[in-house]
Amino acid sequence: MLSIDLLLAWGATYKKVARNEIIFQEGGIVNFYYQLVHGRVRWVNIDEEGKEFIQMVVEDGESFGEIPLFDDGAFAATAIADEDSTIIRLHKSHFLALIQTDREILFAFTKLFAERLRFRFMLTKELALYSPEHKISSLLNYLKQSKRHTCPESNLIKLTRQQIADMTGLRVETVIRTIRYLCNKGKVSIQKGKVYCSNISLLPG
Repeated sequence: MLSIDLLLAWGATYKKVARNEIIFQEGGIVNFYYQLVHGRVRWVNIDEEGKEFIQMVVEDGESFGEIPLFDDGAFAATAIADEDSTIIRLHKSHFLALIQTDREILFAFTKLFAERLRFRFMLTKELALYSPEHKISSLLNYLKQSKRHTCPESNLIKLTRQQIADMTGLRVETVIRTIRYLCNKGKVSIQKGKVYCSNISLLPG
């Protein structure tokens, strides 16, 4: 999102986090802007039974947890390291000063929020209206089109079946069964347990 050199120039610092370490919790007060340097972070809501609903899986270079920086509210979700990771964080006051110095940076965040909101609208519609086959097809199609969590050369899906379940609200058994069904229809391929989405389309059929 923002260049490492720019963040360091404004006083940002690196922080290493271990796998399954909580970076910040839903409802907590924001003090920093966070950006993933290397690794993998999941951004989730957790219900009373401990079940996670994944809002986003963060990739290298992406920011997360920015909403309270703009509305002074609490964190809307919990961030957890999926693997040993390195993040860079900039104090809130420095971040707000930074974006006021460059209109292009502010526009970039506006575009980012719009893209994430569009994804949430798509996923909310899928959860409310459609079958598991349609939900998973639409999610995989979105990932392929947006080049998120997919290998551009092979169309390998980099999300686990559990993560797909946690993003769609489905049971992991349903995801496994549905992906196998999509494979039988030629929509996806499965090789050595890995899912490839070269033939996926928005509407299953």
